[in-house]
Amino acid sequence: MTSFSGFDPAALDFLRGLGEHNDRAWFDAHRADYEELVLLPAREFVIALGERLAVIAPAVHADPRVNGSILRLNRDTRFSADKTPYKTHLDLWLWEGDGPSRACTGFFLRIEADRIGYGAGMHHFEKDVLAAYRAAVDDPRRGPALVRAAKKATASGAQVGREQWKRVPAPYAADHPRADLLRYGGLVAGTRVDVPAELFTPDFPDWCLERLGPLRPLQKWVAQVVADATQR
Repeated sequence: MTSFSGFDPAALDFLRGLGEHNDRAWFDAHRADYEELVLLPAREFVIALGERLAVIAPAVHADPRVNGSILRLNRDTRFSADKTPYKTHLDLWLWEGDGPSRACTGFFLRIEADRIGYGAGMHHFEKDVLAAYRAAVDDPRRGPALVRAAKKATASGAQVGREQWKRVPAPYAADHPRADLLRYGGLVAGTRVDVPAELFTPDFPDWCLERLGPLRPLQKWVAQVVADATQR
């Protein structure tokens, strides 16, 4: 086991302050706080959560580096009207599969100043994966398996969905029994909750595992679709 002992409450104060003063001068003046209060425990947490997730997802990747499982705090503002330079939350991503992490499915966590978001799945399907996803949803065996996985996720308090087309895509019938699932262009299960007391304790990885566990069937289903698409 790792030495993760919980996030300091001051980490949330840092995120709150960054939201109020989202500029490079403020960040540079508080860089040491970011590294000590956010980045260091995040590295320890990624390792601890990876160890626990490996019980249910043995092939999960937990990389305690920035641009690994710890997403960069800097925003890409090149094509955005919002030019604020930093995210005001901490994003973590533990993925399953070979190749670039962005091309895989996995588990995600977002720590905000006042909320925690968590979930699993894949936010966007590229063309080949999208075709494989639709075929699997249509399949008389795999389609109902996804329905069962989605019901387990929603029963745990998560919401299932992602970007969605207005119409069922051709060649599938508009009255297809899984029409709503066919309309998705990505599939995740997740939710946001108030900051739990466990965030500040060594129990936080277990708190996350308890909530990510019911999402594993959906995430595993999507991971198989991604594998099918990449093996073609």
